[in-house]
Amino acid sequence: MAFPKNFLWGGSISAAQVEGGWDEGGKSPVQIDYAGPDAGIGLRPIYYRAADGSKAVMQQFDRLPEGASYELFDDVDYTNHEASDFYHRWREDLELFAEMGFTTFNTTVSWARIYPNGVAGGVNAEGVEFYRQVFAYARELGMDPVITLYKYDEPTYIELTYGSWENRAVIDEFVTFASTCFREYKGLVDKWLTFNEINVLTHFRDIPENYVKIHNQMVAAARSVLAAHEIDPSISVGCMIAGMCIYPLTCDPEDVFAAYKAFQDGFAYCADTMLRGAYPDFAQRVWAERGVDSSTFAQDADVLAAGTSDFLAFSYYSSNVVTTHEVEANLAGNLMSSVKNPYIEASEWGWQIDPKGYRYFVNVLNDRYDVPLFDVENGLGAIDELVVEDGEERVHDPYPYRIDYLRRHIQNLRAAIDEDGVRLFGYTTWGPIDLVAFTTGQMKKRYGFIYVDRNDDGTGDLHRMRKDSFWWYKRAIATNGHDLG
Repeated sequence: MAFPKNFLWGGSISAAQVEGGWDEGGKSPVQIDYAGPDAGIGLRPIYYRAADGSKAVMQQFDRLPEGASYELFDDVDYTNHEASDFYHRWREDLELFAEMGFTTFNTTVSWARIYPNGVAGGVNAEGVEFYRQVFAYARELGMDPVITLYKYDEPTYIELTYGSWENRAVIDEFVTFASTCFREYKGLVDKWLTFNEINVLTHFRDIPENYVKIHNQMVAAARSVLAAHEIDPSISVGCMIAGMCIYPLTCDPEDVFAAYKAFQDGFAYCADTMLRGAYPDFAQRVWAERGVDSSTFAQDADVLAAGTSDFLAFSYYSSNVVTTHEVEANLAGNLMSSVKNPYIEASEWGWQIDPKGYRYFVNVLNDRYDVPLFDVENGLGAIDELVVEDGEERVHDPYPYRIDYLRRHIQNLRAAIDEDGVRLFGYTTWGPIDLVAFTTGQMKKRYGFIYVDRNDDGTGDLHRMRKDSFWWYKRAIATNGHDLG
């Protein structure tokens, strides 16, 4: 068995987690620029100056309280200020990707580099040129980039001016940003993703306003699809949804239905709307259960219907289990906690490793949506041990972690394509080079084939080093997924 001819192989990164250069090249701040590493409060801690003058902290995605202001503090290590320093080392990093044989790579365009002070503030030519060079060099090295427009990193200007995505004015701001990217990078990028894991806000169930934000984001995505097709009919624009493979703990019908509802609420709510062009019927239940005022949503029905996504991109890291029964404490996951599955192992961070669930999940997507699929994120975060052998630094990451994790997932993906007929055109691991972890803000939670000498305390000189997995993935790509030994 092998993957289809011209299958896209590569890796996925994001501006806020890998670039650094947070205040260079005309870029303005984004909320995550005020975040430190894990502080035990859930999502990454955002530090700010409260109205009473005290230092305060909130979770990422929270709104800045009345009278407060974003501020940097000397006792916080802002890991993404420098991150992996892709902003200064992008040529070296792209060359390493090309050495592995990448035929694609995914990254985000930082909105704050293109429109640092909103549309009224004008386009930042230096930011536009930065990405032009990156995409052009990727093309020169044989990569067909798949580029994401948004990964939770709008300029703080947008939040402070409009109150973020609850305000419909942000839709116009985003569509202008997206259209600028489509025009500026015409001929360099022909596959775009609008919003990364747009369903993330559905997992904050006690905040009805989040469904207004999601609605406005889906409208912005639909309008961006229409704009892209007008600017260049050859452009294809996909949606990207965080993967939700969910099992019932028992065969109790209550558990089975709870698992299906969790899939509807956490994945299909967004995917159905963006691919089928209308809210699914079960959205009425979602809104009623969460006290969502959906009275304004109908005004955008025509836009949602016209601007459906051309393909479905998704992430997959682990599977989750739900139950209506009393159980012991839950484990962690990508976006939601999970009951422990007794049949599979878990990572150091409690994410349950389930390669067979991967095959099951892509079959569900293929059957439900009947559109081309693209896996934009799959990988394992782990603590790598740097060792010195024969005077050289090395990282060995075989069984039981990175190489083994990826091997088993790719094997199941290959079976899904070859045996089950799943239509999937590309696969990018998260992330091919060590970067700042989204959920914890740590560098020590490493995903890459390429080691970056940077620690959570800010030490390290950022030099790059190939891990054992680098050579393994190079061989896997060279044989089009045949040799996974």
